[in-house]
Amino acid sequence: MGKDYYDILGVSKDADEAELKKAYRKLAMKWHPDRAKGDKDAATEKFKEISEAYDVLNDTEKRKIYDQFGEEGLKNGGMPPPGAGGMGGGMPGGMPGGFQYTSRSAEDIFAEFFGGRSPFGGMGSMGGMGPMGGGHDDFGGGGFSSMFGPGMGGFSGGGPMGGMSQRQSQQQPPIEHNLPCTLEELYRGSTRKMKISRTVHNAAGRPERISEILSIDIKPGWKKGTRITFPEKGDQHPGVKAADVVFVIAEKPHSHFRREGSDLYYSHKLPLVDALCGTSFTITHLDGRQLPITVNDVAGPNSQKVVRGEGMPQTKTGGKGDLRVQFNIIFPRRITDEQKAALRQWLPNL
Repeated sequence: MGKDYYDILGVSKDADEAELKKAYRKLAMKWHPDRAKGDKDAATEKFKEISEAYDVLNDTEKRKIYDQFGEEGLKNGGMPPPGAGGMGGGMPGGMPGGFQYTSRSAEDIFAEFFGGRSPFGGMGSMGGMGPMGGGHDDFGGGGFSSMFGPGMGGFSGGGPMGGMSQRQSQQQPPIEHNLPCTLEELYRGSTRKMKISRTVHNAAGRPERISEILSIDIKPGWKKGTRITFPEKGDQHPGVKAADVVFVIAEKPHSHFRREGSDLYYSHKLPLVDALCGTSFTITHLDGRQLPITVNDVAGPNSQKVVRGEGMPQTKTGGKGDLRVQFNIIFPRRITDEQKAALRQWLPNL
C-alpha cells in the first residue's frame, strides 16, 4: 500500500492549488526539523513526507499519474505497479510509459515555496536559506545535511575511509538548488554568496562537518534554467565521488517588466487623448535609468512601441534584445453632449 498524499496534507482529492499551498505552508512550518519540538528524527521524516506529498500533488503530470496508479505506479515510471493489470503501454489518454519520476529534496521544495528565503528569520542547521550578516545565502545543511538522506548530506560510512578505492568510478547524483533571481540581477549581473555545509574526511580519515562559501557570478542576460555546477561539493562517502552541487537560475516575477527570451515587455496605461494626440513619458529601467518614451503616432488598442536595444543582454552575441512598450488605452467613462459634437466635427468617419 503506497502513501496517501492527500491524507498526509489533510486535503480532499479535488483540492486546488491554493488549498495545497495553504496545507503545505501550515504543515511545513510545524514540522520543519529546525522548528519542531521533541524528536528531531521523527520531525525530519514527517517533514520529508509532507514535502513529497506537496511536490507530487502540486505537479499536474505527477498528480495525474498518482491519482490513477498511486505512489508505486508514480515511482514506477508512470506504469501500474506489479499485479495491477497489463497496462504495459503506459497511461491511457496518451501518457507515455517513459515517464520518469524524479524525487526532489525536502529542502529544495521548502526553499522554492518560500522564494529562497527563510520564513523563520534564521534556521539553525539549515541556515534558513536566507541572507546572513555577511551578505550570503546560507545553505547550512544546504540540502547536504543528513536530514535529507543519501546524496543530500550525512555520512553513511560511520568510520574511517580504510576501504575506499583509489579509483572512484561512480559518483553520487547531483544536488540541485533553485537560485531565484530578480530581473534586475539578470539584467545587470550580480554576485551571490551561498553557504553550504558538507561532510569531508580529515587527514586521519574520519568524517567531519565543514562549511564553505560558494561564489556565483551571475552574468548579465542569464535565463531561467541556467545551471552553475560546483564539482564534487556534496558530502564525501566511501567508494564514490562526492556529488556535484548545481544551482539552477529561476526568475522572480517583476512588478512592471515581463521577459520573453531577450525581449522585455512593459505595459503602460495611455489616456485616450494621449493615444490620439501623442505624448511623452519616462520608464524606470532595470538598471535605474530614466528611459524617455515618445508617442507621435496614434496608438491603437493593443499597439506597442518597440525601443531597439533596450531589452535583456544577450550572452552569446553581446547585444541586447528589444523593449516593447504595450499600450493599454484608457477610455473615458462618459462625455458630455458638447464633447460628442466636437468629436464628430473633428473626427468625421475616421
